[in-house]
Amino acid sequence: MNARHFIRLRRLVLAGAVLVGLNALRAQTAPAAIDSDERKAVVYKISRMDKISIVVVGESDLTVGGKRVDANGNVNLALVGEVKIAGLSVSQAQSAIEAAYRDGRILRNPQVTINIEEYAPRTVSISGMVRQPGTINLPPESTMSIKELILKAGGFSETANGSKVKITRVMPDGTTKFFTLNVDAILKGRDTGKSTDNTFALEPDDIVYVPEKII
Repeated sequence: MNARHFIRLRRLVLAGAVLVGLNALRAQTAPAAIDSDERKAVVYKISRMDKISIVVVGESDLTVGGKRVDANGNVNLALVGEVKIAGLSVSQAQSAIEAAYRDGRILRNPQVTINIEEYAPRTVSISGMVRQPGTINLPPESTMSIKELILKAGGFSETANGSKVKITRVMPDGTTKFFTLNVDAILKGRDTGKSTDNTFALEPDDIVYVPEKII
């Protein structure tokens, strides 16, 4: 091997060592992967009995605080009456109130800001074949999965049919939806074959029922 070939080989070895070192450094400084089961933030939807403040820009007479969303999901406002906002995000509720003042020809270009002063209790109920049936609180601005709910309820009893967990949900328009989830497969880390099973997020007032196995 002549001197020129030796120098070239030495340069290649040094370049390889530098590359290995850089890759190791990147691995050490890379952020940790987020656990797929970590609770995810969600867009908050206004609930019945939430206490809110409503600011109408430039209209002090229409600005109110400590306003409670009623049991029907409405808020009663001066000059326009009841506006349904339960089940809406804050930005959607602001738009609904702006539309009420605009459509009622009260204000030409209303600008509304809503703040949540006090969150109403957000709960789901669970009954049937779980060890601790009852009512469980939901966090106000993050999701709770069906897996988390079952674990909070002490897990399935020995006679539970965890592959056919029933959820009943009343929608903002008053209609009712029904869901059936294979929670047993989710708990065991298996693919249920339905993408919605793994991503299903509970909502306030959901009613969860775990049936018994039929032997």
